[in-house]
Amino acid sequence: MALHRETPLLESVPLGAVSGRRVFLKMENMQPAGSFKLRGIGRVCEEAVKSGAVRFISPSGGNAGYAAAWAGRELGVCTTVIVPVTTSEEAKNAIAALGAEVIVSGESWKESNELALAMAGEDPKSKYIHAFDDPVMWGGHGTLVDEAAKQGPKPDAVVLSVGGGGLLCGVAAGMDRNGWGKVPVLACETEGAASFAAAVAAGEIVELESITSVATSLGARAVAPAALELTRNHRITPYVVPDESAVAACSRFLDDHRVLVEPACGVSLSALYENTPLLGDAGTVLVVVCGGIGISAAKLRNLEARFGLS
Repeated sequence: MALHRETPLLESVPLGAVSGRRVFLKMENMQPAGSFKLRGIGRVCEEAVKSGAVRFISPSGGNAGYAAAWAGRELGVCTTVIVPVTTSEEAKNAIAALGAEVIVSGESWKESNELALAMAGEDPKSKYIHAFDDPVMWGGHGTLVDEAAKQGPKPDAVVLSVGGGGLLCGVAAGMDRNGWGKVPVLACETEGAASFAAAVAAGEIVELESITSVATSLGARAVAPAALELTRNHRITPYVVPDESAVAACSRFLDDHRVLVEPACGVSLSALYENTPLLGDAGTVLVVVCGGIGISAAKLRNLEARFGLS
């Protein structure tokens, strides 16, 4: 049985009221590991075990690392998660609580990744788990569309968040196999983490100098090349807003639905709360509520105060 769970598809009356559309929420925050990441990372881990892997190595202090640790626990496989020094104690403790070994190395994800690759290269029975750039992973992420296609109406637009592009690649594959290939996608990012929008504007992969957004789960300095390639044959429009919009959407979503999500997820919700013209005349919209473990009530209150929203 797959490690991920089928998640609900809920119609949002509050988002429908503010946007003038029918809005359906694919509630990926309800995955056992807190985000959509378990779909793809779970599939990668399951395939690795079938091939003889006895250890998972993940360079991520966020949702990917947590999903790898969860998969390792469920599959009975030792998991090492390598995080940079900037990773919060809360995140490290959460990953360790799942039984994973946590190694702190490097000032940034890039340096943590270098160690992960070196460690995996030394042990043929170890499986390196990339956070977003893996076709097997994309196949797992795409299962959320398989479910949504059975749970509700075909949307006129799909809204999702983009970090490294793994969710985008997976959802696009799922849309293609469910006859949604011509449905436009709004790809949402925050200012300071908009590597996909930069790549689309340049027509080539662009590496950001740094990540300055509070939506740290979107913090891939460059997207997967496959994400940019999708724009050649799919209607994918970048949507970039300030951190304040993402945080405000998290707050409104908590009040409207009693659900707490990261700013990395809030940026997608902001597209509906602000009813962006980029959605055009789409009457029915599917939003991937990607979730995320990097949030708490206290963190949200601090962010609200920072942006003068409290």
